[in-house]
Amino acid sequence: MKLLISNDDGVSALGIRTLANTLAAAGHEVTVVCPDRERSATGHGLTLHQPIRVEIVESLFHPSIQAWACDGTPSDCVKLALWALLDSPPDLVLSGINQGANVGTEILYSGTVSAAMEGVIEGIPSIAFSLTSHKLKEFQPAADFAKNLVAQLADNPLPELMLLNVNVPAVRQEEIAGVAITRQGVRRYIDVFDKRIDPRGKTYYWLTGEVLEDIEPPIGLNLPQDIPIDVHVIRDNYISITPLHYNLTYTTALTRLPKWELKYPLLD
Repeated sequence: MKLLISNDDGVSALGIRTLANTLAAAGHEVTVVCPDRERSATGHGLTLHQPIRVEIVESLFHPSIQAWACDGTPSDCVKLALWALLDSPPDLVLSGINQGANVGTEILYSGTVSAAMEGVIEGIPSIAFSLTSHKLKEFQPAADFAKNLVAQLADNPLPELMLLNVNVPAVRQEEIAGVAITRQGVRRYIDVFDKRIDPRGKTYYWLTGEVLEDIEPPIGLNLPQDIPIDVHVIRDNYISITPLHYNLTYTTALTRLPKWELKYPLLD
C-alpha cells in the first residue's frame, strides 16, 4: 500500500521511525512528512500567516522511505503532503507512534489525532497510533500491530470513511491482553498553572496538570453502553481502537432545539 506517515513528536522521534521503518520493511511504499520539532498538543492548527518550509530528510529512515521535515503543524504536514509533495494520494494516512496515550477528551488537543484527521477530511482513511506511556520507549509492539492492521485493511478496507484512534499499552508484546473496539471516554484534569518569576523579575506561568478522573460520556450522546471506554481498556492492557469522524454535530440536540420555537428578533 501507499502510506503517508506523520506525527506531532517531530522527525527525530523514535515512534515515527519505528512505525515507518517497520512498514517499509514489510514492503509498503512509505512517505514521511512530519514536523521538524515537537508540536504536541497543537490540535488541528494550520499555518496561515507565514510560509511553510520543508527539507528532505536523509539517513534517519529506511532507505526506501522518502521523508521531509516541515516547520509547520502536524495538520500542515499532511495537507502539504497531499496537495504539494505527493504525486498521487496515499491509500492510508498514518500518524504516530505518539509518545503518550491519546484517549478520552485528550484527542481534542492531540496533534497526532489531528494529523490523521486531516487525511479523513481529504477523503482518505486514516489511523492514529499512540503508546500509552510518556517514559517507556518500546515502540516495536505497537509498530508490529500497526503492520498487521494495515495488512488487514489492505485485504478488507474500512467500510466507511473514518479515523481509527489506536492506543497500545506500554507493555511487552506477550503482556498485551487483546484488542478492544471502544468508544471515547472523558478524561478530566486538574489544570494547574505554576506561577514563576523569570531572571528579569517578570511573572510567567507554566501549564501543568494531572488526571483527576476518567468518567463515562454523557448518556445524551446516545453511544452504545455495551461498548467499553478507551480509558478503561488500556488499564487492563488491551489495545484500544476507537472509530472517530470529524463531524461534531450533537445529534440529540437536532430533535430538541426545534422545540424551543426560536424566533428573530428574540425579544419583541
